[in-house]
Amino acid sequence: MSIVGYSIKERAESLEEDLRKWRRAIHSQPELSFQEYNTAAFVAKILREIGVEDIREGVGGTGVVATIAGQPGPTVALRADMDALPIQETNTHSYKSRREGVMHACGHDAHTAMLLGVAKLLVKDAEENQLRGTVKLLFQPAEEATDEHSLSGAPYMIKEGVVEDVSHAVALHVCPWQSFGTIQVNDGESMANVDVFEGKIIGTGSHGGYPHTGSDPIWMLSSVLQSLYSIVNRRVSPLETAVVSIGEVHSGSASNVIPSEVKIVGTIRTYRNETRDYLIGELEKAFKIAQALGGDYEFKVEKGEPALKNNPEVNQTIIGAAETVYPDVKVAKGPFGLGGEDFAYFAKEVQASMFFLGCAMPDGIQRDLHTPIFDIDERCLPMGTAILTQTAHHLLT
Repeated sequence: MSIVGYSIKERAESLEEDLRKWRRAIHSQPELSFQEYNTAAFVAKILREIGVEDIREGVGGTGVVATIAGQPGPTVALRADMDALPIQETNTHSYKSRREGVMHACGHDAHTAMLLGVAKLLVKDAEENQLRGTVKLLFQPAEEATDEHSLSGAPYMIKEGVVEDVSHAVALHVCPWQSFGTIQVNDGESMANVDVFEGKIIGTGSHGGYPHTGSDPIWMLSSVLQSLYSIVNRRVSPLETAVVSIGEVHSGSASNVIPSEVKIVGTIRTYRNETRDYLIGELEKAFKIAQALGGDYEFKVEKGEPALKNNPEVNQTIIGAAETVYPDVKVAKGPFGLGGEDFAYFAKEVQASMFFLGCAMPDGIQRDLHTPIFDIDERCLPMGTAILTQTAHHLLT
């Protein structure tokens, strides 16, 4: 859609002070998954100040849905996540986290601020009859973690019908490995299936001075680990995208006691479901080795979010929108990695894509996602706002 007399870029850039203020306010008061009460209240407050009339709160827990309706037409959705991570921030800027052990280390504060900026632009467009169709802005809780039912925020919002009338959905994610002025897109599988496995190697334990009187699960562990770590390297094609990682090993309580069990927890990350199922089967075989060594095992897998599968046509719309508002934008192509992203649930329901927005700080220091020093070049805030807004207009054409 061509908006005659409008410059979305200029209008977005005029919001830079607001975008920085909103992002920093959220950054300084981070909240963990399923606990985003103050963040959600802040979002609803700003939306009301902007002039959004249709606001639903408490969606999927603490989610907020803002609906901006223009002329008759289709409905599209734009999504931002609101939760933070259990990380102690080590940055020293004035708006650093004021909550011990909690930090916006994945850019969700920026995502939320940009979507608020989109709301401000779209309200004006609707008032001036420049919006064809309806845009739903989904402020989602709990992207980073799951609850006791192994569900994150996206499936809860979907269960409440937020995309039932939606034809397309788009989200962005700030990207510390791309510089300001760059977006990264990828067709098809772009982020991973993420499954958590937990295994136990079970022996009998014994006195440390009399190991022959029992079975030692720590000794069994060495064979299990050797098999486990060989799965991806020797039993999966090098052309396949797959990673198995161990994050926890727990056993023992005293130097002179051989324990009765060893607990191992890790993740399985894949792009294809066939590979996902194969790895789960091979992991159980690795733990089963304990039986041949005189012990036993337990094994279970908690399946997490599916792989993010980006729609190629939506990607083309995103690229076209980005080039409309920023003719010099750099477009990088390639998968985003093997992190998880529960926007994948939305992508299973409607045609959808997520793009990555360059946010690397210009000082050359690598501030990776999920690290205590993560930060962004805030110049990306109006850029992301403009691209999301223009994308919504293009999808409604």
